[in-house]
Amino acid sequence: MGKAASKTARKAPEPKKAPESKKAQPAEQHAADSHDLIRVHGARENNLKDVSVELPKRRLTVFTGISGSGKSSLVFSTIAAESQRMINETYSAFVQGFLPTLPRPEVDVLDGLTTAIIVDQERIGGDPRSTVGTITDTGVLLRVLFSRLGKPHVGSPQAFSFNVASISGAGAVTFERGGRNIRERREFSLVGGMCPRCEGMGRVSDFDLSALYDESKSLNDGALLIPNYTGDSWYGTIFRQSGFHDPDKPIRKYTKRELNDLLYKEQTRIKVQGVNVWYEGLIPRIQKSMLSKDRDALQPHIRAFVDRAITFDTCPDCAGTRLSETARSSKIDGINIAEANAMQLSDLAEWVRARPESTGTVAPLLEKLAQTLDFFVEIGLGYLSLDRPSSTLSGGEAQRTKMIRHLGSSLTDTTYVFDEPTTGLHPHDVQRMNDLLLRLRDKGNTVLVVEHEPDVIEIADHIVDLGPGAGTDGGTVCFEGTVEGLRASETMTGRHLDDRTAVKDEVRERTGALEIRGASTHNLRDVDVDVPLGVLCVVTGVAGSGKSSLMHGSVAGLDEVIAVDQTPIRGSRRSNPATYTGLLDPIRKAFAKAGGVKPGLFSANSDGACPGCNGVGVLYTDLAMMAGASVTCEECDGKRFQPSVLEYTFGGKNISEVLAMSVAEAAEFFGEGEARIPAAHKILERMDQVGLGYLRLGQPLTTLSGGERQRLKLATHMGDKGGVYILDEPTTGLHLADVEQLLGLLDRLVDAGKSVIVIEHHQAVMAHADWIIDIGPGAGHEGGQVIFEGTPATLVADRGTLTGQHLAAYVAG
Repeated sequence: MGKAASKTARKAPEPKKAPESKKAQPAEQHAADSHDLIRVHGARENNLKDVSVELPKRRLTVFTGISGSGKSSLVFSTIAAESQRMINETYSAFVQGFLPTLPRPEVDVLDGLTTAIIVDQERIGGDPRSTVGTITDTGVLLRVLFSRLGKPHVGSPQAFSFNVASISGAGAVTFERGGRNIRERREFSLVGGMCPRCEGMGRVSDFDLSALYDESKSLNDGALLIPNYTGDSWYGTIFRQSGFHDPDKPIRKYTKRELNDLLYKEQTRIKVQGVNVWYEGLIPRIQKSMLSKDRDALQPHIRAFVDRAITFDTCPDCAGTRLSETARSSKIDGINIAEANAMQLSDLAEWVRARPESTGTVAPLLEKLAQTLDFFVEIGLGYLSLDRPSSTLSGGEAQRTKMIRHLGSSLTDTTYVFDEPTTGLHPHDVQRMNDLLLRLRDKGNTVLVVEHEPDVIEIADHIVDLGPGAGTDGGTVCFEGTVEGLRASETMTGRHLDDRTAVKDEVRERTGALEIRGASTHNLRDVDVDVPLGVLCVVTGVAGSGKSSLMHGSVAGLDEVIAVDQTPIRGSRRSNPATYTGLLDPIRKAFAKAGGVKPGLFSANSDGACPGCNGVGVLYTDLAMMAGASVTCEECDGKRFQPSVLEYTFGGKNISEVLAMSVAEAAEFFGEGEARIPAAHKILERMDQVGLGYLRLGQPLTTLSGGERQRLKLATHMGDKGGVYILDEPTTGLHLADVEQLLGLLDRLVDAGKSVIVIEHHQAVMAHADWIIDIGPGAGHEGGQVIFEGTPATLVADRGTLTGQHLAAYVAG
C-alpha cells in the first residue's frame, strides 16, 4: 500500500508556479557595464569655473559656445590632457624621460577616462623634408612597392627615399678568429634615394656674400653681418679667435685659403677662451642652423636675413623631385616613383588599383596602399599629392591628414578629440566629415568635438554649451542635453543656431578692378578674372579648387595689398596681446616719460623684470620624468616686475595693473583723461572691433584659442597701410554670434574706402557679399577654373554650381 501510494503521489505532482515570476526578475547588470560615463567635477583650467559635466561614452558629444568660452580648456586642457598624462605614467622612468611632461589639470575628479587620441589643427612639423607621404606612411608603402616591382631593380625601399644618402666605404678591419688576429679588407655600400646635389631638399641655395660680411672690414671691426654673429656674440668670438685667419685684416685682402676657411671649412675642433668648440665655415653653419628649418619657424630677424642673403632655385639635377637619378630610373609601367609622388592622390589610387599584380605576392601591399589612398579621397583630400610639403598644409588640411591613420584603425573604446574638423571645408564636404565622425562613434568609440558648424551640431548625441561670455565672462556650462533642448534654450548658441543671413537687395558698386591674367599657380588653368575693388568680394569653391592659389599667387604680392593668411601666431609664455600688437611700446614710453626713466624699465622681458622669476611671474621646477611644478613667484607675487618699478604710475595705475586690464577697460582708460594715449587707444579699438574686448592685455598667447589668435592677427594688420585686404577664412574658430560681428567689421572696412577680398566657405559671409567669384568645379586638376562671377542673388537664382545650391538651401532656411 505504501509503494502504491507513493507511485500515485509521483503521478500527481503539485502544479508548477506560473512562469511569469521568472521573467519578472531583472537581469543583473555586469559591473563593467556601469562605467558608461566620463565624469568631470570641479574643472578650473584657464577660465573654467568649477565646471562639472557627465559625458556619455560611445556617443558623439559636441562642445559649443562663443570663442574664448572655455571649450578647449575643458576638452583639450582637462579631459584629453589627463588621459595622456595617465598613459605616460604607465611607462618606465627611462621612457618617461623622453616624453613631454604634462601637469595634472586643475580638476577635483576625472573618472571614466579612456585612451584619448587628439586630432587638432596644429600645423604638422617645421621640417622642410616632411611631406604628405612621410607623415602618413603612405610614402613608405609606395617605396616598398617600387622596390618589389620596379624595373630595373635598384635596391631596397631606402633606395627610393630622399632622406637616405648613398654612401660607400672600404678599409682594413682586424678581428679575432681561432685565437689569431686576422686583418682583412672590407667594403660596404648603402644605396639611398637622396639627390646628391640638393641633399633631398628639391632646391639649391645661392648665397649673396655681401649680405654675409662687409669685405672692407676685419673681423675685429665687425665684418660679419649674420644675426647672432655680430659684435661680441659667442659665434663672432669663435670666428675671431679661431686662428684660421687674421682678425685684423680686411676680408677683401684674405688669401684664397683664408676665404675658404671662413666660408666653407668643414667641422674642426678648436679651443676658444679655454673651451673646446667646433669651428665650421659660415655657409655650412648657416645651412645647418637656418636652412634646415621651415622658413615660418624662424625668428623674424633671422627670416629677414635668409630672405635678404639667400636665393633658392629648383635643383637642376633632380628637377625638384628630391630623388637621385638611380631612384628615378626604376619604373613600373613607365611611371617612376617621383612621378607617382607627384600624382594627385585620387589618380594615384586608381593607378594602384589597376595594377595587374593585385593577385600576386604583393597583393596585401597593394590593398593596404589603395585603402589608405581611398581614405584621402573620402576625407576630401584627394587633390593633394604625396610630395606636397607638410608645412604648406592649412590647419584644416593638417587635421584631416592626421585622421587618415585612425580611419582604418581596429581600436575601439577610444576617445577621439577633434578641434573644429570642418575648418576649411566647403558645405558640400561637411556631410562627408559628419559620416566619418559617425563611423568612428559606431565602432564603439567616444567622439568629442569642439565645433561651431550647425550641421555638425545637428548630428550630436549630446551637447555641452559653455559660456555665457568669453574669457572671465565664460567658463560655465550654460546647457547640457540634446539638439532640440539647445534650440529651446535661451543660450547664445541656442538663439543663433538657426540664424540665416539674407542676401542683399542692393550691393555696392565697384570703384575699379584688379585684373588677373593667365594665372597658373598650382592647379589654376590660365585663369583670367577681374576682382572688383571698393566692395566686399568673396572667393569661394570646394577645398582644393584653387581659391588660395588665385589670391595669394596673383594678388597678395602687389603694392597696397595686405594679406592675412592662415599661418599661426608663434609665441612663448612671455608673449601676450600687448607685446604682439605693439600696444606695449607707446604705453612703456608714456610711463617712462611720466617717471623720467628708461622705457625698458617697464618691460618684464628687460630691465624691469623681477630677478626672482626673470619676469615670468611663476617659478618652474623641472622634476625629470614627472610633471614640472610651477608656483607663483613670492618676490613679485606673480606681477612679473621689480617692486621699485611698480612705484611708478600713469593715470593712477602701475604697469602691472595696466596689463591686468581687459582690452575694453584699457580702451576706455587710454581713451580719455590724463591717461590718454592716442596710439595705444587706436590699437585697442581695433582689438575690440574684432571681438577681443574681453582679453587681458598681459594674458600669455599660449592660453589663447585658435580663433582668438587669428582675430588678434587681423587686428594687427588692420593698422597696416594698404587699400586692399585679403582675408583667408576669417570665420575660422568663430561662433555663430561672432560671425555677425565679423560681417559688421568687414562692412566698416569697405565703407572706409578699403577693398576687402575674403576667401571663405561660410554661407553667411557669401550671402553678405557684394560680389562672388566661385572657383571649381572640383578639387585639384578637376578645379582651377572660374565657374561663376556675379552677385549672391544671381548665384542663388542660378544654382548652377555646388556653392550656388548650398547657398540657396542656406538662404531658404
